[in-house]
Amino acid sequence: MMNAAPDLRRQVLDASLELIGREGLSALSMREVARRAGVSHQAPYHHFGDREGIFVAIADEGFRGLRRDMEKALASTPDPIARLQAIGAAYVTYALRHPSHFKVMFRSELAPLARHAEANARADTCFDLLVSVANGASAHRNGRVDAALPLAAWSLAHGLATLMLESKLDRQFGVTRKARESAIAGVLGAFTQLLREH
Repeated sequence: MMNAAPDLRRQVLDASLELIGREGLSALSMREVARRAGVSHQAPYHHFGDREGIFVAIADEGFRGLRRDMEKALASTPDPIARLQAIGAAYVTYALRHPSHFKVMFRSELAPLARHAEANARADTCFDLLVSVANGASAHRNGRVDAALPLAAWSLAHGLATLMLESKLDRQFGVTRKARESAIAGVLGAFTQLLREH
């Protein structure tokens, strides 16, 4: 029995992610992606329309994965403030494990999600989950919702992820997985400890 035909869309996406990982965002072209995927020059156009379509698909897939990992991190964490640390750690860890996705997800000039309703909604579900967890933490802390807390938490997690991805903290934290996990826990733990104390 013959194997099913390969998923050309998946091949193009995988080739795009590999290209971004090896050579950066600017290296992505329809022709180069087709060459690396081993498909016809027309295949990327057929499945994605244009370069923007590939970037949007990568962002959409990234937000799906990020939401899944955040939900998983929250599943076994009942304490409201610990949940904020858990979701932040899931965010940074996702970025480190999926750097090509992460580099695209927040680049609106490459993946203008406002023009792509489904992908935009997927991104919103991630932010909505963060807001819900941050609101739970602030309500637990002082009985009221602090509107600035979700933005502070997001800024910290996103900044930490970006700095680590760009190797700006290697000297301070180290480069092994264990060292990075310890660093993430330490930075986010310091933030949530401040919430408990004030």
